[in-house]
Order: sequence, then C-alpha cells, then structure tokens
Amino acid sequence: MSDPLWTSAEIAAATGGRLEGQAFTVDGVSIDTRSIEPGDLFVALAGVRDGHEFVPQALAAGAAASLAAKPVEGAGILVADTFKALEKLGEAARERAPQVRRGAVTGSVGKTSVTQAIRAGLERAGRAHSSVKSYNNHIGVPLTLARMPRDTERAIFEIGMNHAGEITPLSRFVRPHAVAITTVGPVHTENFPDGESGVARAKAEIFAGIEPGGVAVLNADNRWFDFLGEQAHKAGAGVRSFGRDVSCDAQLVDFVPESGRAIVRARLHGKALDFPILQTGFHWGPNSMAVLLMLEALGVSLDDSLAALGAFEPLAGRGAERAVRLPGGAFTLIDESYNANPVSMAAAFASLGARKAAGRRIVALTDMLELGPEGPAFHAGLAAPLDAAGVDLVFAAGPLMKSLWDALPPTRRGGYANTAAELAPLVGAAVEPGDLVMVKGSNGSRAGAVAAALAALDARSGETS
Repeated sequence: MSDPLWTSAEIAAATGGRLEGQAFTVDGVSIDTRSIEPGDLFVALAGVRDGHEFVPQALAAGAAASLAAKPVEGAGILVADTFKALEKLGEAARERAPQVRRGAVTGSVGKTSVTQAIRAGLERAGRAHSSVKSYNNHIGVPLTLARMPRDTERAIFEIGMNHAGEITPLSRFVRPHAVAITTVGPVHTENFPDGESGVARAKAEIFAGIEPGGVAVLNADNRWFDFLGEQAHKAGAGVRSFGRDVSCDAQLVDFVPESGRAIVRARLHGKALDFPILQTGFHWGPNSMAVLLMLEALGVSLDDSLAALGAFEPLAGRGAERAVRLPGGAFTLIDESYNANPVSMAAAFASLGARKAAGRRIVALTDMLELGPEGPAFHAGLAAPLDAAGVDLVFAAGPLMKSLWDALPPTRRGGYANTAAELAPLVGAAVEPGDLVMVKGSNGSRAGAVAAALAALDARSGETS
C-alpha cells in the first residue's frame, strides 16, 4: 500500500494550523468540488464565492478533510488564511522531496502543450508529476506543488502571467533546475504600456527562482533571444538554444506535415535526427526542439524523449484533428479553438497551407483578445499570412475580426457574423467533402462553439459505436 500524500500532522506542521476533529490522511488536494476525488483534502479558498460554503459538498463527494480558516463540519486543519496555507503546503512538498528534478515552462505561445509533452517524457523515465490543465497562476502553481508525491523523481510546471511581477513568486515556489521560454510575442500587451518589450521582461522573471547552475532553454528564432539569454546568465543559468540556425543546440532542419502527423528533421548537438510526431502545426517544429532540450536537462534519455514525442497526441482545442463525415464524403476539422494570438495564427495558417487538400482550405476565426489598442491592426494584419498560405475561404466573427474581414479580398470572404454562435451555421452550410477546415480564436471569444458545431455535423454523431 502506497504512503498517503499527506497526514493531518504533516499538513498542520507545514501550514501552522490546528487539527480539528480526528486525525486523517489524504491522497490528493483539491480546490474545486466539481473535481473532488475520494480521499482529497479540500482547500476552502475565498473567491467570488467563499469556499467554506462548499465544504459539505466536498465531504459528500468523498473529501477526507478540509483546510479552512473558520470552523466547518468534518475533520480538518484550521488556519489563519487558506491561500497562504496552500502556498506553505506547496513549499513543504518541494522541501520534503529534494531528489526531484524540477522544470518550468512559460512563453507567449505553446506552454501548455510543451509542458504536457515534457510530462510524457518524464513519465517514461520514472515517477513524474506535472501541472494539469492550465494550472499556471498564483493558485495553480502552489496547488500543483502541494499535490506532488514525496517519491517523485521529476516534475514539470507551467507558469503563466497576465501582468508584470506575476512569474517571479511562482518561479521561486518551483525553484526549477531547468526552464523553457517557448517564445515571446504580442500577448497580454494590453497590460504592458511598453508592449512586447514588457512581455519579454515579464517572461524573464522565470529565471528568478532557478537553481544555481540551472539550464535555460530559449528560442533562438525569437527576437528577444539575446535579451533573455543575458537575463538567464545573470541568474547563473546556462543557455541551451533551439531554432533554425546551425549554431543551435537543437536545430530544426525541416518540418513536413502530413495527414494527422508530421516528420521532424533536426540536429541535436550536431547529431542528425528524423522522427515522427502526431502533430501537424508548424509551431511543433520548434516546440519539439524545446521538449528535447528540457527532457535532456531533466535527465531523460534521448530514446525515451523521442518515444514520448512520437506518441504525444494533440490536446483538445490545440490542433486535434478529426474526419467529419458528410453525405458524399468527409472533411477534416482541425480544432485550434483554445487560444490565439498573432504569432500562433500565422503559424497555424502556414501549417494549413502546407497540407495537401482534396478540396478547399477554410478557416473560421474569432477574435484574438488581450491585444490592447493595436488589436484591430493585428487582426487586419492576418490578411497577409492567409494569402501566403493560399487559404480559400475565411469565416470571421467578432468586432475585432471585422478589421480582418474588411482587409480581405472579396474572393476570400466566406462569411462574417457578430458572434461565434452566429458564425457556426454559416461555416456549416459551406463545408464540403475534401475540405480542410481550421477553427481558431481566443477561448474567450468562443471559438470552441464553432468547432463543436462543425463536429456535430458528423453523420456518425447519432451512432453508439
């Protein structure tokens, strides 16, 4: 029988809290009653609703105990502040497992997919732990640490930000031995008066907690590479580069997308590598290079790294593909609906343009958010990469996408609507067998609703098999 994640005595010692009720053990930590697992510790955080109101629901769902700031029913640990207690529990999890090689990933594009691909490699090499979903903020990072089993060998954490100063404390929580910055681009620029340069400085905060002699994996194709490299060196980290240049530690030589997969041609420290991955987006060329370097830095063999990349499937809303059957044949739906910014949009269009299509190349786009006053110009600027990719029809929804719509030639205009819900039937009426159809936009502009509506056109949707 495996050891529990935490005993009540350990939780009390870590948080400075007091046991209420009988002693207990827990196998997990949760902040959401909707995802409680039997045996979890429920942390009653304050938010839009006070988490203490949900303790009875958590116990009914199988929670073993609670971490609370006022008396509640059931066993638990009583603390002064549940958020600060969660942070202390995360720190205690890190300190009790000094053997863990820890990595952290940030970046304007691709951090969730890269984090999960790294996790796949860590799992092949031993006992691994990682962020789930996009648990990358001031709550998600300490929560991920608090969930880390004491016998973990390697762990990977996703770290995100919307404002300056957010990454520094998270990096200091993790204290990573290796970090990766996938790229820096115009994302969250509405929160930075100096635009992308402010974003670059904020991403460089990930070096604040790096362990002495740690490794920084950086994108040499990004214009902020030199700046980030300088900041890494100041923090005492060694730099490993990935990109197209022959001088890179992980050089991307070629990326050849096919139906449902791609072949990556690369050189790792000068050694030629050709390997398949189950991804078709061009951004997975550099992403796979970052994954290889991070896994290397965390002590994973090249064989395990390549096997993990070769088996790693696209995450939902991040490039997952499916054939949607219509009367007379099927079209291919590429779901990129989880997030979008100018960098990822251009990469997605290029990937689509490189694919062979029996029919037309069609995109359905919703607004890119958090781009500040330059938002309309960024949207209008998508017309050029759409043209370069040879996209046949563009469907667009949202007030910002109206700028792109106005910039498109009439021959490329498929349809425009104010909202994603209104756009979905326009796209659905236009698609035909043989088409390649990509849906992309920010999660907040409901691009996922368009993807779901197109998937529902499948003639097999009513079948049980």
